[in-house]
Amino acid sequence: MVEFVSDIIVGLLLLVSACFVLTASLGLLRFPDVFTRMHSASKAGTLGSGVALLALAVHSAELDVATRALAGIVFFLLTAPVSAHLVARAAYLSGTKPWKGTVIDEYGGDEQKK
Repeated sequence: MVEFVSDIIVGLLLLVSACFVLTASLGLLRFPDVFTRMHSASKAGTLGSGVALLALAVHSAELDVATRALAGIVFFLLTAPVSAHLVARAAYLSGTKPWKGTVIDEYGGDEQKK
């Protein structure tokens, strides 16, 4: 009975993970510029990967596998937002302009002075 409940939880976590990954891929296809696409990929992709690793941790009966999965989740949460920010800043500094419907351009004031 406990194994059945564990399988249900793992299945639900994988379904949630797949929904996040689907959302990230739809954002990559539908959003108008590199900055909004990067936002979609970094946020939803990180959550999708993290929930998939959480499903692995729940499914695994071994402590070392669960520990590595949880370490992977922490790694994703620490590195993906920082790397997405750095790539977006590099894209902006190289001359890529935000979508014309962008309301706030937080780099605009700082970078025009240079």
